[in-house]
Amino acid sequence: MASFRGLLLFVLVAAPLTDASPSFIPPTCYSKVLSMAREATQWAAYFKNHYETSQCMAHMPDLRLDVHNACVMYKMRTYISLLEGVRDRRCAYTRDVRRLGYTLRQLFIIMSEKCHGDLVFTIYDCAALERPGYY
Repeated sequence: MASFRGLLLFVLVAAPLTDASPSFIPPTCYSKVLSMAREATQWAAYFKNHYETSQCMAHMPDLRLDVHNACVMYKMRTYISLLEGVRDRRCAYTRDVRRLGYTLRQLFIIMSEKCHGDLVFTIYDCAALERPGYY
């Protein structure tokens, strides 16, 4: 009976620790870049379709960020400069649009400086980033 209580106590204490362990693992540079790229792609698509920003974002190209494509750096740099050039008050001063630009700048810095050795570009196809449904 004592061994059963000891086993039960161990299971009750150890079970929550095994469920919580993935949340304590810090994100790797690669996983951080993937999540930021996915988030920026979703935001850009949202702004192109949102009623407040669709008019001023209509001239912006679609943003598809594939962190495995070497052209993604050029694509991000171009998109950031286009975002900085937006002069329409609805877009230029919208907090979310500015946050998209900030996120893209951060992603660019992380990819070029902080994760430089961790990332591997498997393809170099700039046209692929322009194709609908690519990413």
